[in-house]
Amino acid sequence: MNGAHADKEGAHPDDEKLFDFDKETSEDQPAEEQSSTEEGKVGELQSAVSELRDKQLRLLAEFDNYKKRTMRERLDILNSASKDVMVSLLPVLDDFDRAKKSADDPNNEEVFSDGVSLVYNRLYNILQNLGLKAMTSTGEPFDAEYHEAITEIPVPDESMKGKVIDTLEKGYMLNDKIIRHAKVVVGN
Repeated sequence: MNGAHADKEGAHPDDEKLFDFDKETSEDQPAEEQSSTEEGKVGELQSAVSELRDKQLRLLAEFDNYKKRTMRERLDILNSASKDVMVSLLPVLDDFDRAKKSADDPNNEEVFSDGVSLVYNRLYNILQNLGLKAMTSTGEPFDAEYHEAITEIPVPDESMKGKVIDTLEKGYMLNDKIIRHAKVVVGN
């Protein structure tokens, strides 16, 4: 090992091959041969540097892609983390909706008390703030991506063909992703 490499700690054995110019050049060789071998070594070193630079750029790009992908996955997990809870609360909302609709009927003697109405509104507002949205279906054109057709009924008006006549069960979206399709009756 020459003196330049002896004082470096942890020097790699291949480093001696790349940087040890003294071994191959001697005073016996003509000046032209020495310059051509030095130019060859410089070319080798430049290609090694460009190769290492290319590897480094590729690693940086891969790491950047990894960071972006994990960030997207983390956001998706956070946005859908409450999905199971929301899906299990949807039947409760359905029961509240049916009770409210029944209480709003003038022929019914039952009354939807103010306290129950406040609880319903508060629950619904909390769920909306967490990203839950009810889909509007009645009167809309039937769309298989959002609606589940339970039955078709004949309609006297041509303009209602292919449209949702009645919604049997509301559909819901959580952060713009469907968590339950609306069950509807379609005009035929």
